Amino acid sequence: MANAGTYDYIVCGGGTSGCVVAARLAENPEISVLLIEAGQHNKDLENVHMAGGWSNNFDSETDWNFVTPPMKGVNDRQVKLSRGRFLGGSSGCNGTLCIRGSKQDYDDWGLDGWSGEDFFKYMRKSETFHPKPWFKADTKSHGYSGPLHTEPHDLAPISQLILKSLESKGMPLNHDMFSTGDVAQGCGHVPRTVYEGLRTTGADFVTNKNTRGNITIITDTTVDKVVFRKDSNQTRASGVVTKAVNGTSKTFNARKEIIISGGAYCSPAILLRSGIGPKEELNKHQIPITKISPGVGRNLMDHLIVFMFYETEKAGLTNDYAVYHDNNFETTYQLWKEKKTGFLSTFPFGVFAFARLDEWLKDEPLWKNAPRLPGRDPMGLTSKQPNIEFFTTECYGGPKQYDQPPVEHKHAFSIIAELFAPKSRGSVTLSSADPLVNPVVDCNYLDDPMDMLVLSEACRFGNEVVMQGAGTKDIVKGSWPADLNHHNYKTREEWVPYVKEHATTCYHAAGTCAMGRDENPLAVLDEKMQVRGVTGLRVADCSVMPTLHGGHTQMPAYGIGEKCADLIKETWRQAGNVYPRI
Repeated sequence: MANAGTYDYIVCGGGTSGCVVAARLAENPEISVLLIEAGQHNKDLENVHMAGGWSNNFDSETDWNFVTPPMKGVNDRQVKLSRGRFLGGSSGCNGTLCIRGSKQDYDDWGLDGWSGEDFFKYMRKSETFHPKPWFKADTKSHGYSGPLHTEPHDLAPISQLILKSLESKGMPLNHDMFSTGDVAQGCGHVPRTVYEGLRTTGADFVTNKNTRGNITIITDTTVDKVVFRKDSNQTRASGVVTKAVNGTSKTFNARKEIIISGGAYCSPAILLRSGIGPKEELNKHQIPITKISPGVGRNLMDHLIVFMFYETEKAGLTNDYAVYHDNNFETTYQLWKEKKTGFLSTFPFGVFAFARLDEWLKDEPLWKNAPRLPGRDPMGLTSKQPNIEFFTTECYGGPKQYDQPPVEHKHAFSIIAELFAPKSRGSVTLSSADPLVNPVVDCNYLDDPMDMLVLSEACRFGNEVVMQGAGTKDIVKGSWPADLNHHNYKTREEWVPYVKEHATTCYHAAGTCAMGRDENPLAVLDEKMQVRGVTGLRVADCSVMPTLHGGHTQMPAYGIGEKCADLIKETWRQAGNVYPRI
């Protein structure tokens, strides 16, 4: 096994958070950073830079290609969990959405330095926001000097109509509510990580004009495990073993710290292969124990979503014509190639809304009789936090199972219901100690009956928005495809079978290396993202979240990277040239 060099810091994973950590640490020209990415460099991946090409990154070498085992709560279906496997990670194939969640979500973590006010500052730090004349921005909620370029999305006509429907159903228009963190019921516009026709990603922190000579980027290289040495009676992370696609192993050494940024699926796998995790899991794979940590790979959370598609016979509302009708896709593609404009220059989500479901659920026995903390509903949320999100598509489309596009000049759109604060918990375990074999990711969707109650009611509400809302009630022909017939559902009970069959991931995995207080035996990390029981090792990605916020995970992933870098800088300022005691 070759010894391939020594750096001050090694960042394991070149996804959203990892790129931020590497970039911010390298602002000090006197230190050296190694950034290791399992996938390829993103510079020549057109479907990363072209936001509308997002799904072409899936089911290929640019996708981790995780698939769950059969899960009882969703009719024993297996669910594909695509994740970006290239520099920039899932920031290069996500929905480009900047939905920060509620400040109360982060207050609820109860960890020093992680209040909503504190964390929103870190999310702003990454951003350069570009306004548009029609968008009523809350200017103080945005950043203006970060590498992440964001802008509002210009709506298709169908989205303008859905806005009217949402407002008519009790969700008032508040343009920038998804940036402020203080609106639990309303509809509005979501800024996107797109600017001038190009997607902006975590890779932009470490490439192009942000390239730095003291960052070494190695791609096509998987981190196997962290190696440790005894240092003053403590177990200190000192290096990482990597494996190339051809099976060649190399070890890289770190003078100061190692940061694992593999995401909610790969970070716990790296810890497990390093001997940190539940005893029974390590013994199962004959992995020598470094530190028993029962919470590694536990507490997996994700947001479930359900697509509801509708057909309209009124032409000119949706964007289906640009991709599905006649030979228009060739023209659409050429427009992006030549001018970076048109359908493929952005992501075809439309408008968004948050909603509380107190009134909708108040007579449901499960909801009425469920235990709850003072000031909280049965999901653990306050009145400041939404139970659900609605969002919409401006054409037919979504994950690859949605494969019946409206050709022959037909038109479709969707409303999507998303469940916040899920009570079900899944797990990440190893199928093998081989780093080139994916871990087992069991999301355990809809295991808790409260999740089904809230999500099925959300679907009923969303369908009512479309079928009875002021903007859309007169333009819907029926469900798309027609055999689904969900546009006729009236009761929550009618929605339950549909949810079981159609619920899928929103790609918001979190919680598998959770932070927590000293007294929490399942806390993998402390509030400074340091792995408990060893020194010189942190985790920085959405796996650190103790509970999943009510939003989308892109902006928190940037914020976590920003905060981790500041915590590391603070540690070493205080320590001077002495190793910190953790």
